[in-house]
Amino acid sequence: MAEPVTHAGTEVPHEAHAAPTFYGMTPTFFVALAMIVVISILVWKKVPAAIGQALDAKIAAIREQLDEAAALRKEAEALKAEYQVKADAAEAEAAAMIERAHGEAEAIVAKANADAEALVERRAKMAEDKIAAEERTAIAELRSTAANAASQAAAKLIAERNDAASDAKLVDSAIAGLGKAG
Repeated sequence: MAEPVTHAGTEVPHEAHAAPTFYGMTPTFFVALAMIVVISILVWKKVPAAIGQALDAKIAAIREQLDEAAALRKEAEALKAEYQVKADAAEAEAAAMIERAHGEAEAIVAKANADAEALVERRAKMAEDKIAAEERTAIAELRSTAANAASQAAAKLIAERNDAASDAKLVDSAIAGLGKAG
């Protein structure tokens, strides 16, 4: 429950105050009158036109900046397209260089293989020629050795079968054969 409010008796009783007036005009009227005077002065001095001109100038500057930005964007897009073309050309050139390098590498490998085969063939031919020369030398030595052995064997057989009388008879018949041939 609420307790009754007690006052010490020092307070003044609450009365409604009347708004001050000047010849029957209230403060609200004076504020309205001041606003009308200020607006009239602004219109008389052409402030709205000046504000409009300032706004128009600002709008023109913004449009100019937008046009400049659009021009810069077009220029940037043109540069981008140009560099894209250059990049594509460089990529194609790089691919062509790689292809040429592969072709040259294959040609070098093929030439190296052909040179190796030719070297092997030359070495085989040289070995075959050397073997054939050694065979000819061996055959000649064998023939020479066989001829020497045959002549030594023949000389030995002749020496064993013939004595001095048969040698004289053989020499006489050889001399007689020379006389007939002459």
